[in-house]
Amino acid sequence: MNRTTPLTEILSSGIIAVIRTPNPDDLVDVVGALADGGVTVAELTFTIPNALAAIAAVRKQLGDRVLVGAGTVLDAETARAAILAGADFIVSPVCNRDLISLCRRYSTLVMPGAFTPTEILTAWEAGADIVKVFPAEVLGPAFFKAMRGPLPQVRIMPTGGVDLSTARQFLDAGACCLGVGSQLVNPKAIASRDFAQLTDLARQYRSIVTQFQADSARSKPVAG
Repeated sequence: MNRTTPLTEILSSGIIAVIRTPNPDDLVDVVGALADGGVTVAELTFTIPNALAAIAAVRKQLGDRVLVGAGTVLDAETARAAILAGADFIVSPVCNRDLISLCRRYSTLVMPGAFTPTEILTAWEAGADIVKVFPAEVLGPAFFKAMRGPLPQVRIMPTGGVDLSTARQFLDAGACCLGVGSQLVNPKAIASRDFAQLTDLARQYRSIVTQFQADSARSKPVAG
């Protein structure tokens, strides 16, 4: 895939499932269950044991059904390894210019982390496709709304603090998409292999995004 294709798909999907688990054995089933519910973009973090093998396994078994990214990537070397393992995109909790440059070199979508307006602009000017605002629960939707004034050109995504009650608030405030962790990828559901619960949660989050997108389309002025 080229860089525009994953970006278009992520913006259309509106949700990135952030997956952290101490047991990588069921990850193919987890990602598949999320996809069954309409969440087709999954970030496998490097806190998962044998994360590279997990990325490769999900990519091999689920193919083009999903976008699979690597998360909690802290340096360019790890980013390169993830890309070679099949990652469609790279997510980091920090803004590392070398990491961003590496992803641009490999034509791979990159989402570095930021917390302040200065960090957000720094990440964007360095070549970020989307800037991950983390931890978003500390800042809240009001921060996203405030950023639309001085930085309307920057695509920003909250991670942390996004749940069924706040998802629409972040979207209304200007988030381009949502990074959702344990509120969607429930650790107890994974541990008990309750994949139906994951599918149901995915449908609920996807419904929020779909409704937001429909409302946004209706509110746009008609040309001519």
